[in-house]
Amino acid sequence: MNIKIHSIKFDADQKLIDFIEAKLSKLSQIFDNIVGFEVFLRLENSQTSENKITEIRVEIPNNDLFASRQSKTFEESTAQCVDALKVQLVRYKEKLRRNKK
Repeated sequence: MNIKIHSIKFDADQKLIDFIEAKLSKLSQIFDNIVGFEVFLRLENSQTSENKITEIRVEIPNNDLFASRQSKTFEESTAQCVDALKVQLVRYKEKLRRNKK
């Protein structure tokens, strides 16, 4: 499983990278055929405290899944993205099962 993390206009510390990798590894327990992940961390120039954006693209055979969340911390937005991707992976897995019948 390949994980690419891009922090745009700042350097992500190792603690944040480890947190993201741990969260993403849990998704591979739900769906075995994940090829890789691409994570984008961005700081939005706004006056609000919710200016941290995490975008995650999950590469799976014949498809890609995507989630984007914005919150006060990168950890929070990453957790929200992972939760959204869990739902998408479960739906995709059920769809594959129905199509095999």
